[in-house]
Amino acid sequence: MKPSEFRDHAEYHYWQKRQLKILETALLIHPAIPLEQSNPSATKFREILQANEDKPLDTGKNSETLKQLCNCVLSLAWRGPHGTSDVCHWADGYPLNLHLYVALLQSVFDLKDDTAVLDEVDELMELMKKTWSTLGINRAIHNVCFTWVLFQQYVLTGQTEQDLLSASLTVLVEVESDAKKPSERDGMYVKILASVLKSIIGWSEKKLLNYHETFSKSHPSMMENLIPLALQARKILNEDIAVTIAARQDQGEGKLETDDPVGQYISSSLRNAFEKVIEFWTDVHHLGFLIALSCIAYTLHGSISISIPIVLNWNLHWLFCVVIGSQVFFSISLKS
Repeated sequence: MKPSEFRDHAEYHYWQKRQLKILETALLIHPAIPLEQSNPSATKFREILQANEDKPLDTGKNSETLKQLCNCVLSLAWRGPHGTSDVCHWADGYPLNLHLYVALLQSVFDLKDDTAVLDEVDELMELMKKTWSTLGINRAIHNVCFTWVLFQQYVLTGQTEQDLLSASLTVLVEVESDAKKPSERDGMYVKILASVLKSIIGWSEKKLLNYHETFSKSHPSMMENLIPLALQARKILNEDIAVTIAARQDQGEGKLETDDPVGQYISSSLRNAFEKVIEFWTDVHHLGFLIALSCIAYTLHGSISISIPIVLNWNLHWLFCVVIGSQVFFSISLKS
């Protein structure tokens, strides 16, 4: 663009700096092919970037600076693992390529209703596939990114649209299939997938470890959708990704500790619920035993009526825990 197309000199300078920052990020900061510090094209490019900090670059037809910039960019972009490549690498370096692709995926949501996916989503996906070669994306990475975009949108929009959570689980099933293929287990894919899975698990389990407090009567479907999502993410991380990481002797990531996550959700949530009840009992027991007991029963009834049908699908020991826990609590209460 020409300087005359901008309102003033400052606006043009800002625009030019932003374009050069994009090239710097793609070719110097996050290049697809590792860059040697002594690379002459990289050195010259950094000098041009430094000069651009004070004033706009001359972009006239006979500009020597512009010629040098073009030569540097082309030299850096056409680098390959073993010299010059027949593929141009200017936007496929990790994590820049993921940020760009996730931004594209976010366009599938309706601007008027950010919990709804556009009717033209299939056509949009076909258009996005055309960017895969430029951004270094394949179907397996696309599935991981799309799982994350759907899940993130669900969280950011207040966890009101359960279809987003269901859609995230549907794509995660495809991710599991991808993760079992040895051909997909390269370093970048494993790193991306492990990061996404741990983020999903971390957020989900924060809710599930205290589900008596988290899930209300008005949103029982949230718990019903969240449990299988968390378990599916755990399964992939423990059975597929952990195997790959262990084979590479990388201890930075790895298998999650507990083998019975649903049991952990139950015991943690029950413990929190009974602690709250005991605290409540301390506040109201002076009203009389029957009144206090009715208050406690009312407090627990709502969360239990929601959670029993859902959790029993995953762990039949839950009912046993509730019965034993209730007996212990009320025996202590009676003695006191």
